[in-house]
Formats: sequence, C-alpha cells, structure tokens
Amino acid sequence: MPETTSPEIFWLAATALATAVMWVPYILWMISDRGLGPALMDGEHDIAYTVPWAARAVRAHRNAVENLVVFGVLALAVQATGTGTALTAQAAALFFFVRVAHYGVYVAGMPVVRTLLFAVGVGCQIVLGLAVLGWI
Repeated sequence: MPETTSPEIFWLAATALATAVMWVPYILWMISDRGLGPALMDGEHDIAYTVPWAARAVRAHRNAVENLVVFGVLALAVQATGTGTALTAQAAALFFFVRVAHYGVYVAGMPVVRTLLFAVGVGCQIVLGLAVLGWI
C-alpha cells in the first residue's frame, strides 16, 4: 500500500477493481453459449441463462455494485473527515475479502454462506459509518 493512501481508500480501490471484473465469467459464458454477436447485442438483458451459475453471477455482480456504492461513500467519508482508525482499516480490509468471497459463494449457489458473508459486509459498512459519526 502506498504510504500516502489510507487503508480505507486502498481497500476501496481494491474492492472497486474486484467488482469491475466480476462480469467477466458470465459474459465469457454468454459468448461461448450464444456467440459473440448475441452476447454483444443483449441490450435488454433478456438472454435466458441456460446454466444457473451464470444467472447467479449476474445477480452477484449487481449486488457487489450496490454494496460498493455504500462502502465507497463511507470509505471516502472516513478519509474526508480524518476519522480512520485501526478498526476502520480492518473493517475496510475485511469488507474486500468478504465481498470477493460473497461473489464466489453466490455463483457457487451456497445461500446460507452467502447471507452470512453479506451480513459481515454490512457490519463492516456500519463500522465505517459509526466512525464518521464519531460514535466509535
């Protein structure tokens, strides 16, 4: 991690990069299953997924994007307010690993583990938010 980058911003960037590539597995499947043309022309996102994992990958990616928005705002708020601590740094790092694991278990079709990982990620977001509010 560069010395000038706070841990929260480092893990935000890592989470954003991980989220940015989560579409690759399902688009590669779509290309191999339907061909390049149909995969690129799916503007309405109405191609039926013939394998359940690909549909789950789309939903997992969407969930990652939705949670990245919340995490990103909170990580930036920690940076802007100077409220970063060892706890917020650990929460940011844990959020990254939990979200990557969440994607994997979501695609694999493990609903209970997926939900637990999601809850841990929300807990990480709460830690950041409470730090910004000065409540921890």
